[in-house]
Amino acid sequence: MSEFNLETATFKLNPRYQFQWEEAQQCHVLLYPEGLIKLSGSAAEILQRCEAPTTALKLIDELNSQFPGAEGLENDVKEFLTDAQNQLWIVAAGE
Repeated sequence: MSEFNLETATFKLNPRYQFQWEEAQQCHVLLYPEGLIKLSGSAAEILQRCEAPTTALKLIDELNSQFPGAEGLENDVKEFLTDAQNQLWIVAAGE
């Protein structure tokens, strides 16, 4: 899977991962064949919006609408998306 520009690309959740609520963990998780990744509330808010193809701008606009007045939201989301891309949790929408 190739690198993509988070500023301009359309991306989505990597199909190798399944995003879901895990009752036993009392949090959202990413499931994958080797295990699971427990997600914070803010990570879950971001990744649930990546289940369908999206862009960073669209995602940030949606979060700003849902959480008006949240300081530093844009930078925090971009930082998380960079980490999610590096971890291969998100991929270019064409992959």
